[in-house]
Amino acid sequence: MSSNTGPTDYEELSPAERYRASAERRAEAATYLGAFVRTLDFGLDDFQRQSCRSLQEGRGVLVAAPTGAGKTIVGEFAIYLALQRGLKAFYTTPIKALSNQKFTELSEKYGADKVGLLTGDTSINGDAPVVVMTTEVLRNMLYADSATLDDLGYVVMDEVHYLADRFRGAVWEEVIIHLPSEVQVVSLSATVSNAEEFGAWLDTVRGDTDIIVSEHRPVPLWQHVMVGRQIMDLFAGETTFDEIAPPVDEEDTRPSSVKDSAKGRGFEVNPDLLTVAQSESQQSFRSRPGPGGRGQRGRRGNDRPGREERGVRPASRPQVIASLDRMDLLPAITFIFSRAGCDAAVAQCVRSGLWLTTEKEQRIIAERVDEAGFEIPPDDLDVLGFWTWRDGLLRGFAAHHAGMLPTFKEVVEKLFADGLVKAVFATETLALGVNMPARSVVLEKLDKFNGEAHVDITAGEYTQLTGRAGRRGIDVEGHAVVLWQPGTDPTAVAGLASRRTYPLNSSFRPTYNMSINLLAQFGRARAREILESSFAQFQADRSVVGLAKQVRSREESLAGFAKAMTCHLGDFTEYARLRRELSDAENLTSRTKSRARKSLSDDSLARLLPGDVVDVPGGRAPGPAIVLSSDHTSREPRPAVLTLDNQLRRIGTDDLEGPIAPVTRIRIPKSFNAKVPKSRRDLASSARNALRENRPPAPGNNRNNDFGLATALPNQEKRIADLRRALRAHPCHGCNEREDHARWSERWWKLRRETDGLVRQIQGRTNTIAKTFDRVCDVLSSYGYLEPAGDGRLAISPDGQRLRRIYGEKDLLISQSLRLGAFEDLDAAEIAALASVLVYQAKREDRGLRPRMPSVSLETSVDIVIREWSALEDVEEEKKLPLTGEPELGLVWPVYKWARGRHLQDVLTGTDLAAGDFVRWVKQVVDLLDQLAKIPGLDPRLARLCAEAISLIRRGVVAYSSVL
Repeated sequence: MSSNTGPTDYEELSPAERYRASAERRAEAATYLGAFVRTLDFGLDDFQRQSCRSLQEGRGVLVAAPTGAGKTIVGEFAIYLALQRGLKAFYTTPIKALSNQKFTELSEKYGADKVGLLTGDTSINGDAPVVVMTTEVLRNMLYADSATLDDLGYVVMDEVHYLADRFRGAVWEEVIIHLPSEVQVVSLSATVSNAEEFGAWLDTVRGDTDIIVSEHRPVPLWQHVMVGRQIMDLFAGETTFDEIAPPVDEEDTRPSSVKDSAKGRGFEVNPDLLTVAQSESQQSFRSRPGPGGRGQRGRRGNDRPGREERGVRPASRPQVIASLDRMDLLPAITFIFSRAGCDAAVAQCVRSGLWLTTEKEQRIIAERVDEAGFEIPPDDLDVLGFWTWRDGLLRGFAAHHAGMLPTFKEVVEKLFADGLVKAVFATETLALGVNMPARSVVLEKLDKFNGEAHVDITAGEYTQLTGRAGRRGIDVEGHAVVLWQPGTDPTAVAGLASRRTYPLNSSFRPTYNMSINLLAQFGRARAREILESSFAQFQADRSVVGLAKQVRSREESLAGFAKAMTCHLGDFTEYARLRRELSDAENLTSRTKSRARKSLSDDSLARLLPGDVVDVPGGRAPGPAIVLSSDHTSREPRPAVLTLDNQLRRIGTDDLEGPIAPVTRIRIPKSFNAKVPKSRRDLASSARNALRENRPPAPGNNRNNDFGLATALPNQEKRIADLRRALRAHPCHGCNEREDHARWSERWWKLRRETDGLVRQIQGRTNTIAKTFDRVCDVLSSYGYLEPAGDGRLAISPDGQRLRRIYGEKDLLISQSLRLGAFEDLDAAEIAALASVLVYQAKREDRGLRPRMPSVSLETSVDIVIREWSALEDVEEEKKLPLTGEPELGLVWPVYKWARGRHLQDVLTGTDLAAGDFVRWVKQVVDLLDQLAKIPGLDPRLARLCAEAISLIRRGVVAYSSVL
């Protein structure tokens, strides 16, 4: 592996080294690389030159370098080589926005006739010698054996570290494994701590691959903390990005907190920041309630907090931008881990009266923005928030997040790149690869909500976010600014800024579509071999070596523990076994009681009917509630209820203390609409009357309260009593050193369990991917997608051939829905709505009551899909496979209305969808419909309706091309 820490200083070379370098330059001038360099207006860094040389000599390359270091120049050289040699080059990216941006750049450089673009919903000049595409498009080409692959010489995989992504990362490995051997692969990655491991795998599956790693940032990055309105250095002295990260000693076994401390890293945290933190901590201590319930100052008779007690007051967003502007640190990207926060930040800056643009800049911005909005239907401009967006841009402010219309995001990106927009408030998706470097990057907080809980950002995420600071060729230095929040620990921030621990871990697993395509192309035996060559299996195999070493070490410790627990009165191992069995039996009894309670609680929830009034004992809204809809089919029932204070929510076992039974019952009118406040108030009033009158519930709804414990605990109490008697009768029970022996015994059993666990890990990591593939094949066989063909081989059935052309996270469910007739008896608009059920993924908090479907036929189709999903989930659980995601109904009405020609305002009213989200999901619906329409052998009527559905929903803001 080659590692570069920075460009070589020519003056430091010896005369002989200078002569050799001069001779190399002369020789290089006559090569493709020399000709390519002459097209550039800047020189190449060492790592760029070395990577390009490897490509020119016919080897693949893995280039790992910080954001902004210029690694994409290696990809551009691959494109140059392809054009010079009469071959094709594909440039793949993880996201459409990056594909669009790269397409625009390459079109400007090589001409529109030589560059094409292929994404899920866009196809431009797909037969060009240079094609930019999302990685999924290339994967689909490989499985379809597309003629577009003819004469392919180079594939550039930008942001290849994306293969660690839990949902889409496997696609990168599929492409790397299946590309023809003659294709040279250029893998461009952020700096990862296991580049050598990843490169070794590439070398195994792709052949000769050079690993070039550069830790050097061409633009120095300075780290700061903004305390109030004052920007302070994070580190004492002149300490830049390159200087705070010496190589980590692999043999250093000290705790990470010690290794990452300022002293351990060879740098020092700014003592002024430590003083601020210490002062804040002391003020917090003084403010704690004392015995009298007040802080210490309050006990002295002054309970009004003084200025010094309030600690550091964080600067407002306009104040932060104004401070950066005053210090000439704009343009800046402020990362806020919330879409609403980004939009609010722009609104706050506009309200503050802050202007960052000149009159000339405002005229240019106005022209570009109005041009972008020209093709958008006028009626949609208000719905899209066009005028608010335009007002912010004119002042130099903009948001950037996935909820925005793609066109709006691209305008922001171009205005920012041209220096016209000075402050962008963005979510972390901007750090995925969109080329938007800034002079400064601001992090409002160092934690984010990951969908389940608030978690601290990792060192890798910190490096990726702050890597946007410092524009090569424009800025002399970049600046990363963390805003001081109450409780900020400067040493912890320094640890984040200094660590380079960003390991690349595979997320690869065989899917139904992947498996059936492998079987069709290679047969089962060869398919297993291919899967065993994945990076996931490569990592698993390497980890086994380390696990085996741990097992050997622990076996030695176990022998020592066994000697220490020897007892002169008898076999202490047997006595320890009795103690352990007694403890296990007592724990089992406790768990059985708990499970019995939960089981009966689940059962009682499943039996609740609409109109039942229950008394919820706990949770977020305890008290009486009316059941609005049952939940009979879920594994963990969560019926929807209306509380007496008119709140809609769902209740589950976490809200209960045991089984729940109705206390009364009311009738829910047919006209009841949960979305109408008056309907909710009237129903709550009926429930209050029923409770006041003590109306009895429906017969048969009473529950006993013994939790079924009499039947749940057969013979367990007797076993516990027998074990206690055996323990007292054992000779070792009378040993004076019994408890000492017992402590050694506990250590022995704990270490034994851990060692056995390591042994199971070793067994489980051997051929793990192939074993998963076998289980996937079992599922496909049980559904009839694979058929026995003699000699132990499996053949692809006609239904299996259809599955080969369906790509997506719900591939098998989509195929089953087709197979069972869910798409029959629907018109084009209904087909579009049903397709949304199979692609949409609602946020957990957005999932509500099941809506009424627009038509009876669509209701029937949705029932088929949901029933089939439930059955498939049971099969997957039995086979220990990842579960297919639940069909989501939240996009049905918006897509249906849109397909019927309704106005965007009408479509979005009553939903929590942002316009950008709506466009993004509709494009995914278009992608699925396009896949279905092109399935060989599909009923011609259904294929025609899918094409018609695409034309119905690809209109207005959806049709407006995101490629400018």
